[in-house]
Amino acid sequence: MSKSVQSLLLDLVCGMELPEKTKYEVEYKDKAYFFCSESCKDRFDMNPEKYIK
Repeated sequence: MSKSVQSLLLDLVCGMELPEKTKYEVEYKDKAYFFCSESCKDRFDMNPEKYIK
């Protein structure tokens, strides 16, 4: 028996779980990051290293 596991995306700025990709996306160091809002995306853009520890 196999179980299907839905992976959630995590907004690294506010911690919100995102059930799917959003329009707020940044590619940084060859990896895509998704955000719940433009505000979180902008905060990530200002200092990405703070959030990708």
